Amino acid sequence: MSEVTAAIFRDSNVIEHVAFDAGIPRCGATEFIWIEVLDPVDSDFAILQERFGLHSLAVEDSMRPEQIPKVDLYDDQIFVVLKVARLESDAIMYGEIDAFVSTHHIITVCHTAGGGHAHAGERFQGGPKLTQARPDFVLHGVLDFVVNGYFPIVQMVEDEVLLMEQNLQDSLLDRDDITRLFRLRREAIHFQHVLARMSDVCGKLTNLDVPCIGAEAKPYFRDVHDHLMRLDGMVSGLVDVIGTVFQTSSLLEQQRQGINTRQLAAWAAILGVPAAIAGIYGMTVPNVTGPSAPYAYALVIGAMMAICLGLYIRFKKLRWL
Repeated sequence: MSEVTAAIFRDSNVIEHVAFDAGIPRCGATEFIWIEVLDPVDSDFAILQERFGLHSLAVEDSMRPEQIPKVDLYDDQIFVVLKVARLESDAIMYGEIDAFVSTHHIITVCHTAGGGHAHAGERFQGGPKLTQARPDFVLHGVLDFVVNGYFPIVQMVEDEVLLMEQNLQDSLLDRDDITRLFRLRREAIHFQHVLARMSDVCGKLTNLDVPCIGAEAKPYFRDVHDHLMRLDGMVSGLVDVIGTVFQTSSLLEQQRQGINTRQLAAWAAILGVPAAIAGIYGMTVPNVTGPSAPYAYALVIGAMMAICLGLYIRFKKLRWL
């Protein structure tokens, strides 16, 4: 079920809350209306399109979520798609906020339950934008809210990866840890693509020359763009850290296998000496305990032990044992 709220602003103050189903009055020259729609239905779009002259292509895109972040220009209006993100377990879940912006109205459509931005009356309580409330500043407020929500996601993923990296010093990663790292790496790379698209949105809003985006608002969009660039650098570093953890785990596993291989080779060499001597000596000398050689058996056993001891000491110095 959809939830719709509407408020009319004048001089940065809410002068009237209007009921969506009771009809929306037209705004004056110094007023604008902000309509927020959560989980809309087709009838909501029909009313909004008829009342505000929304372009049919923009409405069609908004009716079908899973759009990529973008800015579309239609005459004197713009249509903006933003991506909301939240971390659930090891997966980043995405929602969508669409904005229809003109000089006298802004309509925000949220396609994610609980992903909400603040309502109109709460967005401009204090702060430097209170004296400059216009649809373009409202758009910046929503965009800034969305981008600020990205930072905790990056921080939580980074904490998880660094914890795995620290545990790697004590024990090797098991199959579950490796699977989880692969999943986090995949989510981080996808998140990078979202950040790139959102950066394009901020860049277009900064350079767009339309009546509904004033010159006073463009520095604020540029500031959000700087935040996105910072986030992109953080995620790039995070992907590198995940790759380093993989490489370190692989090197440690190769080292462990190399140690086991050297130990097996060393013991095979040590045990092979008595086996070789006993085999050769037993086949060529029929009796080593007879009267003609009373000490031959002891000498052979002593030689075996001496050679084995020498090999053991040698391998121990080489740290093969």
